[in-house]
Amino acid sequence: MDLGLKGKRAIVTGGTRGIGRAIVDRLAAEGCHVALCARGTEEVAATVESVKSSGVDGYGKTVDVADSHALCDWVEEASIMLGGLDVLIPNVSALAVANNEESWRAGFDTDLLGSFHAVETAMPHLEKSTDGSIVLIASTAALEIYLGPRPYNSIKAALVAYGKGLSREFAPKGMRANIVSPGSIYFEGGVWGEAKANAPELYATMLQRNPMGRMGMPEEVANAVVFLASPAASFISGANLVVDGALTQRVQY
Repeated sequence: MDLGLKGKRAIVTGGTRGIGRAIVDRLAAEGCHVALCARGTEEVAATVESVKSSGVDGYGKTVDVADSHALCDWVEEASIMLGGLDVLIPNVSALAVANNEESWRAGFDTDLLGSFHAVETAMPHLEKSTDGSIVLIASTAALEIYLGPRPYNSIKAALVAYGKGLSREFAPKGMRANIVSPGSIYFEGGVWGEAKANAPELYATMLQRNPMGRMGMPEEVANAVVFLASPAASFISGANLVVDGALTQRVQY
């Protein structure tokens, strides 16, 4: 299936590992020019080279998305380098799980304000596109409460509401906004990769909870994200696509 992304231009924050890297790789494979940021200089450089090896333009910079000025400057710079912007995917998360003020502030500044500032800066460029699209990355933790009160759950729930609000604002302008909520996703160095090594009982419990008997892979989330971002999903906006292997039990109407 041709997603219609060839020659389109995308920005991805947190694009060097896990879900973010899988999104970058899939966009590049679809012929999309990609600008990405992350905090690791070497990882950014290596990912940009990988993007370019796909035959598309790649740009990257070391950015902490919790630094709003640096983030806004980079989104503006990247949009100009790309020659415009069609797709924005704010992907970075602080993974704030401790129930203390520092953790709450980290989640708010990184996940929520990081997405907000990226969207606001990208807006003038997306409005010039014939296929302007945003995909926010939430979580099944926004949909069901488990492991007690955590900032991560509440911040991700706020992103779902924010994305739905954007979809209503964007529709008259010919732009779209959607959300993808991954379940338990495994990769080396990720949350569940670390749990497998350091908290095997918790890891085993999560495996047992999932009817598929396994965790998802970053590429499986990326497939959903890139589809929603693409012109192939041109009449889909305001959706929250859950990618969890039937982990969650709530009925979604």
